[in-house]
Amino acid sequence: MPQYFLAVNHDEAGAAEMATMTMEDMQPIFEAVDAFNNDLKEAGAWVFAGGLQGIEASTVVDATGDAPVVTDGPFSESKEYLGGFWIIEAADLDAALDWATRGSQACAGKVEVRPFQPEPA
Repeated sequence: MPQYFLAVNHDEAGAAEMATMTMEDMQPIFEAVDAFNNDLKEAGAWVFAGGLQGIEASTVVDATGDAPVVTDGPFSESKEYLGGFWIIEAADLDAALDWATRGSQACAGKVEVRPFQPEPA
């Protein structure tokens, strides 16, 4: 069955809003995401998922030159960044989009859907 990457994207405005939220504010989102994860598992669509630390915790490694260069922070300035993800199995793109819709509702954020490349024959 094809696998899809469901990316939870954040932006600066959303990050600023999240920074003001209390644990009490976040609890309904945690519970909704947990319920969504359980739905994925029960449907046999779950492969893997995870939330990521803030973009300020990222490190970039560039080993394309003679020596690797390691820098703190994102590779480039961007308006959006990856905050978490799911790897799922779905029959087709429409099924993946349905899961992404439910995931977006659960995490109260935008979810990008991207299919994995097929394995070479």
